[in-house]
Amino acid sequence: MREIILGTAGHVDHGKTSLIRALTGIETDRLKEEKERGITIELGFAHLDLPCGHRIGIVDVPGHEKFVRNMVAGAAGMDLVAFIIAADEGIMPQTKEHFDICRLLGVRDGIIILTKKDMVDEEWLEMVQEEVQEFFTESFLEEAPLLTVSSVTGEDIDEVLRVLDEKVAALDFSEEFGPFRLAVDRVFSMKGFGTVITGTSLSGRIGVGDDLMFYPGELQAKIRGIQVHGQDVELVEAGHRTAINLQGIEKEEINRGDVAATPGSLTPSTLLDVDFHYLAENERELKNRTQVRVHVGTREIIGRVVLLETDTLMPGEDAAVQLILQEPAAVWPGDRYVLRSYSPVTTIGGGTILNNAPPKRKRTASRDRTRNREIFHIYRSGSLDERMLLFLEESGPQGLTADQLATRLGIFGKKLKKQLQQPVSTGRILVVDSENQRYVAAPVVEGIKERVLDILAAYHRENPLKSGLAKEELRSRLRPPLDAKLFSYILSTLTKKGQIAVEGAEVRLSGHEVTLQVDEKEMQEKITGLYREAGLRPPNLKDVLATFEEFPEKQIRQVIDLLLQEGILVKVTESLYFHSREIDTLAERLTDHIRKEGEIDAPRFKELTGLTRKFSIPLLEYFDRIKLTIRIGDKRVLRKK
Repeated sequence: MREIILGTAGHVDHGKTSLIRALTGIETDRLKEEKERGITIELGFAHLDLPCGHRIGIVDVPGHEKFVRNMVAGAAGMDLVAFIIAADEGIMPQTKEHFDICRLLGVRDGIIILTKKDMVDEEWLEMVQEEVQEFFTESFLEEAPLLTVSSVTGEDIDEVLRVLDEKVAALDFSEEFGPFRLAVDRVFSMKGFGTVITGTSLSGRIGVGDDLMFYPGELQAKIRGIQVHGQDVELVEAGHRTAINLQGIEKEEINRGDVAATPGSLTPSTLLDVDFHYLAENERELKNRTQVRVHVGTREIIGRVVLLETDTLMPGEDAAVQLILQEPAAVWPGDRYVLRSYSPVTTIGGGTILNNAPPKRKRTASRDRTRNREIFHIYRSGSLDERMLLFLEESGPQGLTADQLATRLGIFGKKLKKQLQQPVSTGRILVVDSENQRYVAAPVVEGIKERVLDILAAYHRENPLKSGLAKEELRSRLRPPLDAKLFSYILSTLTKKGQIAVEGAEVRLSGHEVTLQVDEKEMQEKITGLYREAGLRPPNLKDVLATFEEFPEKQIRQVIDLLLQEGILVKVTESLYFHSREIDTLAERLTDHIRKEGEIDAPRFKELTGLTRKFSIPLLEYFDRIKLTIRIGDKRVLRKK
């Protein structure tokens, strides 16, 4: 069953750790420095069994401003917040910052607890209660229970337990299973066990013996053992505070902030398209490309804010933003993030990740900004089909596999397969590689088809005497280059539609025919006669070209190429061409001679033909090349069929 995570929040020394100790009997400050200084530095963890039968995991976060980074990490995956405020101090700076972080990370429910009530009189307590209620007005905690306790005397601790029990009992514990994800907040080695990670399970389920991949580095390990609250378990589900013992990976290969997940379920990227809320408490406008600290999951990454529709952002405003990160992040759309200023470090805003692997967006021209508005409208209000088509169109000819599409949409398995049925059946999405389940958007394919037709039309105009363009040359002219499967798919669909013809290794428009002009016909006849009369002693190609000096060389070569295609001439070397009749006759004579004698060498071939080495050697090599003969030492014999 899914477990609920309760996180604390509040100013330093307002009694978060003491309250957890009073509720659970567990000391969450485990570091020597924490005990000496009396403040929480690292995240602490506990659990509480409620009367309703549910166990909740508790994350104790540090309150000191120097450790807000750790607080953000602890808030990742929080379902409920216990907002702690000391009765003797009231609202303080970190009270405000922690509250902003909770809102930005999407925490939607919780309770408010005034601690240290034993240190103030009733009148002061009432005044602080009013201050707190006013502070949380028009927020997700406006209707939250407001409790007053003393962790020292234990007064009203039972009331906290009762309220938590009511809240948790009313929550929906259903979990839609998909890939497993855990944001790593601790990594260490234990003697006799090896590498251990801890964190809050964010989604899915996983078991002992399964593989885990660590993102963004994409290193893989196998699960040796799992513990939840110190107890060995075979399976862990979303919401649980989890420790996982690994094999096949060293402690130094994993970092706090990594995401342990089902292999293939994440796409690391240094670009993120996000909705951004710039907190009203900020004192100045935010400029484009401001350097910031990006907190996502348990990770902090330095990045820049690219404002896609404006040049500056005023406090309290929302914006469409692309985050450019110095290191890749591994997230799903819908994950939350927090931005803190680079220096001095304060929380300035945050929001929701909309696209976890977008292309780099332009913003300079007005058409760029208009397009950005259209894209973000699809993110915010578009259907799943519209977002799927957007991702596929932006991926271009490369397309996306089903697994890649799943990580971009955040939906997996049967749900994705069902979602693909309608756009595939209507032809808006095309399957270009069924073996690898690779999809390409129909508009992308249509654009490539038009480009193929344009390239062929231009080629025919420039080379009217050539029957077609070589397949590989056609493929090389397409930008970006197409892989073999998509190229074959394009040619196949154009052929079925009757728009092109594929003949051997060449492609042509279906309506293209070689048509000679009058002068070209005359040239063709003259060249044919020239080679026929020359027999086995033809002129060099350079001399042939010089014979028709009144014509462009390209045109002469095209007439010669046409004679080659029609089988009238045979190309033996780059400069030697023969009439096909002469080659056929010589091939028969050569075959008869070898059948009688068993073999032939170069001198006897010269005797047979009466040719000099200038012609005899190229001809012998030609017959080897067409597999009529095969050379063995200095002699040649007929190839066996």
